[in-house]
Amino acid sequence: MPYSTGLRGRELIKGHATLNDFLMLVDPSCEVAVSGADIAAVCDRHGGIGADGFVRVVRTAALPGAGAFAAAVPEAEWFMDYYSADGSVAEMCGNAARLFAHVLDGEGLRPIADGESVVIGTRGGARTVTRLGELWTVDMGPARLTRPRQAQDEGWDTTVVVPGLTGERAALSVEMSAPHAVVALGEESELEAAAFTGLTDSAAPVVYDPVPESGTNLELVVPLGEETDPDTQSPVGIARMRVLERGVGETLSYGAGCCAVAVALHVWTGPGAPEDYRLLVPGGEIGVHVGASPLGEDSTVLLTGPATITGRVTIA
Repeated sequence: MPYSTGLRGRELIKGHATLNDFLMLVDPSCEVAVSGADIAAVCDRHGGIGADGFVRVVRTAALPGAGAFAAAVPEAEWFMDYYSADGSVAEMCGNAARLFAHVLDGEGLRPIADGESVVIGTRGGARTVTRLGELWTVDMGPARLTRPRQAQDEGWDTTVVVPGLTGERAALSVEMSAPHAVVALGEESELEAAAFTGLTDSAAPVVYDPVPESGTNLELVVPLGEETDPDTQSPVGIARMRVLERGVGETLSYGAGCCAVAVALHVWTGPGAPEDYRLLVPGGEIGVHVGASPLGEDSTVLLTGPATITGRVTIA
């Protein structure tokens, strides 16, 4: 594999969060020179190690260009320098943030006790991650509707043609650290029929109208009703979903995508909608709390799920 000399001999930690897998480079002082081509090569599942994304674990003060952020958010000692599998720079990933916090704790870089929180830096802003036993909750920040007037009037603002599904489908565009198009399906059989395998947002014959300027993530969701939380007696929405992640292809889980789906379900349900959602993804189960007004200026969406370290590899 044609890696740069900077990556050769370096140890990478492999892990996943609901089977959304990442390669983590612990580089506190930002000493390793890594190119987009290096990242794409090492994330390749045939010619490399394989992963949905790549993360450099680095001190915020050591990351070039992060000086203003470090001064503004001094409590964010560590920065999640995150890249998609194609080597492109990415702002934020909730699943990667859970694994990031798990690595900080596991490597002794920043021990995190049960119930304790840590603030980390991301290109999408500061994010708080809280340990809840074997689970991690990430403050994903606010959500917003891309075209709020049409979305609120009609419940959708984009049409999507998806391989494997017949006809155009209505989608709601949600900004959740990145653009998302959420499509509700009527049957789980339709969810299975979507032909995502081997597709990426740029190469796939997925047709959007209007065409998203910077591409988009696509989430297909089948609502499965509600259940009652035995502790709070409040309703919890349940849904099954799949994701076509921008710059990656289909992933078994996508934290921001789960948040976008929960927000869309909340908007579609209207008054009295659940504030909590249990989302079933191919990689497991994710919990999302949207609150009573997820689109408010001061609102934040919370993502909860596990994180697992699976091994280590040294690049030859």
